Amino acid sequence: MTAAHPAPLELTRHDRDWLTALGELFFDVVDDGASLGFLAEVGEGEMREYWEGVFDALGERQRLWIVHQGGRVLGTVQLSMCSKPNGRHRAEVQKLMVHPHARRGGIAARLMAAAEGGARAQGLSLLVLDTTAQSAAEPFYQSLGWQRVGEIPHFAANPDGTLAPTALYWKRLD
Repeated sequence: MTAAHPAPLELTRHDRDWLTALGELFFDVVDDGASLGFLAEVGEGEMREYWEGVFDALGERQRLWIVHQGGRVLGTVQLSMCSKPNGRHRAEVQKLMVHPHARRGGIAARLMAAAEGGARAQGLSLLVLDTTAQSAAEPFYQSLGWQRVGEIPHFAANPDGTLAPTALYWKRLD
């Protein structure tokens, strides 16, 4: 891959040197309107606690990929495997983030392909995710073969505190 189209890199719990760059991406994405489970007033401490928790969980049940260029993280995605005995065939795709200035360059598609490939390599057969309903993410996921189940009204707050519906998706990995 060229420098303009970097390949996803899977991080481990020992790659915490990426924490600052992930934090910068986090704030850029939240400032651009993505909630990611946080409100606009999210601070440095809360962001750091979030990413530290992600790194602590990395291993067999949690995975994290980034796309970076010149030490700057342009995008990231996580895969969280179900630990329940009746759900060990599935995982949830979480926190797909792409820097606002790096969007529409294929980064999100590469990250999703990495997550799906990682899931397949672990023998998983089903992925699920949720996203803000009627967002630009919905046509993107649909273009990758994800199936919309429906939506839940007033599910999560946007960064400004207004409640928004969430759309639920699934994809079989045959």
